Amino acid sequence: MLKSNLLCFLLILMLSVFTGGADAYFGGSLDRCIYSTRDYSDMVYIDAYFFNKIIDVQFNSTVGKFVGYTDRGVRTAENWNNNPDILQQERAEVDRYCKYNAQIDDSCVRDVINTSLVSVKPTVKITSVKQPHGGHQAMLMCSAFRFYPQRITVSWLKDGKPVTSDVTSTEELANGDWYYQIHSHLEYTPKSGEKISCMVDHASFNKPMIVDWDPSLPESERNKIVIGASGLVLGIVIAAAGLIYYKKKSKGRILVPH
Repeated sequence: MLKSNLLCFLLILMLSVFTGGADAYFGGSLDRCIYSTRDYSDMVYIDAYFFNKIIDVQFNSTVGKFVGYTDRGVRTAENWNNNPDILQQERAEVDRYCKYNAQIDDSCVRDVINTSLVSVKPTVKITSVKQPHGGHQAMLMCSAFRFYPQRITVSWLKDGKPVTSDVTSTEELANGDWYYQIHSHLEYTPKSGEKISCMVDHASFNKPMIVDWDPSLPESERNKIVIGASGLVLGIVIAAAGLIYYKKKSKGRILVPH
């Protein structure tokens, strides 16, 4: 009864604002449901009452009772906390109001996303990287770029069997353009004939993608060879052009005996 009386009093004060009273006061309440997990295990219900932009009294489900922040709010909180019916009703709002409506809202959001957005396949590649802090073991990095939606699984295989040790992975990293990237590292000791693969499972695939590591030549070495070969060819072309130019100039000269 006390709570309902206060609500009526707040409603009268709010109506006075719209009736043109120059010295009118403003009061109101605000319900909030706060959560971040899919199973709503961290759901928090907050029921706050304001007067002139100041919180008088507030119920927080994690505290389980009302807390007053002004002299009037302290008295009100004490009265409401001594009323079992009011406390039971407030504590039940986490399930009755918050979780119930969150399930409905989340379901609608997921339906909209599933019908309006499509999956984007990741670009996957394996590279050889240097060990941090001067480690002696070899290290491979499997990278998946520009994929959507966010959830993805990256794992390693040796001769077709899953690798469960010496593997570290980043979280899915947002690019800022709706796409994501992820990187997984594998420490290993090179063995002759051993086949190492990276397996990526994503919603855009009908089955997981498997990319094999080609240890014949590291990517950095291949790049060096390509750059070196390009420079060599360019040098040969320049030398040949200079030789042809020199011969043409030599033919046009007239030798004068001394």
